Amino acid sequence: MNDSGGATGWRGTGTGGSGGDGDRQGRLVVGVSGSLASLAALQAAAREARCLGRPLLAVLAWQPPDGEAGRMLRPDRIWAENWRREARARLDRAFDEAFGGDPPGVAAVERRLVRDRPWRALCATADRPDDRLVIGVRAARRGLFAAGGTTRRVLTHARCPVLTVPAPRFPALMRTRLRHARAVDFLSGGPGQAPA
Repeated sequence: MNDSGGATGWRGTGTGGSGGDGDRQGRLVVGVSGSLASLAALQAAAREARCLGRPLLAVLAWQPPDGEAGRMLRPDRIWAENWRREARARLDRAFDEAFGGDPPGVAAVERRLVRDRPWRALCATADRPDDRLVIGVRAARRGLFAAGGTTRRVLTHARCPVLTVPAPRFPALMRTRLRHARAVDFLSGGPGQAPA
């Protein structure tokens, strides 16, 4: 893992995956949400898959906006299908933003939607000891592993090695400008200009 690209390192929890031919049998499972941290994780997982010759499995977990309890009270297949389509579009958009399609040089790429909480979906998908799980993390005000966070739960419950990839950091001035940006600032003509 010479080209880590900002990855913070592997945390091993399983018994397999120590550098033999058995490594090639496992998958690289990456959690995707569309955030900057998950895009960085997707790129790191693609690099690892390319270097190790492993298949890449991208997982996007989704739930209805009002949660499963709300869905049980008001079951509606049409809305559930709409939310599933939105999740599929978000997963495809993440690949487009990270690579412009499928990652180059990766032999097998699978995109999977799982209807569950993110930490459960990732831990259930990366269920083999020779799998490797890649997740993007962002720093929280109370530290990286804030109470109730997906990262903490994945690291606690994963049955395979986990690679945490930090979100890209922006300089303080750029963060301030982005916080105060308006939609018109992103038009092709610049601030206050109509699009051409």
